[in-house]
Formats: sequence, C-alpha cells, structure tokens
Amino acid sequence: MTMILQKIIAQSGYTSRRKAEELIRAGLVKINGQLAAIGESADPLKDKITIKGHQINIAEKKIYVKLNKPLDYTCTNRKFPGEKNIFDLVKIPARLFAVGRLDKNSRGLVLLTNDGELTQKLAHPRYEHGKRYEVKVIGDIKNGKLVADRLMKGVDIGEGDDIAHAQEAQYLQNNFFIITLSEGKKRQIRRMFDVFDLRVVDLNRTALAGLELGDLALGKWEYLNPEEIKELKK
Repeated sequence: MTMILQKIIAQSGYTSRRKAEELIRAGLVKINGQLAAIGESADPLKDKITIKGHQINIAEKKIYVKLNKPLDYTCTNRKFPGEKNIFDLVKIPARLFAVGRLDKNSRGLVLLTNDGELTQKLAHPRYEHGKRYEVKVIGDIKNGKLVADRLMKGVDIGEGDDIAHAQEAQYLQNNFFIITLSEGKKRQIRRMFDVFDLRVVDLNRTALAGLELGDLALGKWEYLNPEEIKELKK
C-alpha cells in the first residue's frame, strides 16, 4: 500500500506534514537509499524510509489508550533512573506517544497512541482542543466568581507568555474551580492562579479533546472504544 511520503512521516510521529515537506526539500529524507522528492509515494511496510540517516516506521495497528495518571509520574518517552514514568503503568509492546502531557505534580487524563498523525494534530496550537481540569487552590478568595471571570478575560502570566485565557472557568466552593483551556502554555493554570496569590494544591484533568476520564481508577488504563476514537478524530 503506497502513501504520500509526507503522510508516512506524519503517521510515524516524527513530525508534522508541513515539517516533513521541509525535510524532503532539504534533502534529508531518503527512500531505499535514494533522495526523496516532494509528492513522491512509498510503501511504509516495504520501503526503507530514513530521515537524517535514521529509519522511521509506522505501526500496522493503531493503538489508542487513556490513562488516569497519578502524581509523581513523568509523561515522556525518555526514562531516567529512579524516576517514575507513565509507561511503567501501561505495558504495551508498542512505541506510544503521550498526547496532552501532565507535569509530575498533576494527575488525570492522558492519551497514549502510536497514531503519529493524530498526535501531531492534537499537539498543534491551531486546533485548540479543550482540556478540562478540576483545580483546588489555597489562599484568600473573597469573590470566586470574579476570579473565574478574570481567568476567562485573560491574565498576564509573564515570562514572555503575555496574556493567558481560560476557555471556561467556574468557581464552585471551598476554593475549588473547574477550568477549561484551549491553550497549552507551560504550567499555565498554576501561573494563572499565581496572579491572584492563590496556590494550586491539586490539579486533575478530567477531559481532553472530547475524551472523558470517566470513572477510570487512578493509575489504571484502558483501550478507547470506537466512539471515543471517532470523537478524537473529528
């Protein structure tokens, strides 16, 4: 089965189709040892495709998994001694990518897949898929609704990131908020609450790009059902 080369590269998870075109134009991509050209096709299961001398592959069977990430686990394909990693929890004999990474001090929904093209799509800022969080803070809150409104209007989180917005924000009670983001700045929610002298003590993601965490237990994972996969690919 032949495919356009840019699509093969994107599905491998190496980079996006646009970046793949740049690599091909730069003469960094080869098919069976020969320099590739824009618009060229290849069979990803039979042809040897290399980028900068490194062979890429796409999986025959696409895997989609959701994980309820616990605290103190990293979301990276690189493993370091003494560090807990989400791939220690999901033992599948396939190279998966984490979509919607969470830092070590956050918990909740993470998507894992070997669908490189979907990974690139969901990671691209222009798609602005929603990510919903349950947030517990400590500090003096005189008017929780006012804080929520300010978060939606936007606050300056500094460090060159300027104004950050919440797509939706709701204050419930007892220093507890529900926040939906379509942006993905580093430690964005924590930095947004810092503006109000409020410190985040618990951050739990419950939804990502239409995918719901549901009642999946902490530290557990499960394969997505066909409807969930369809929703992700919209």
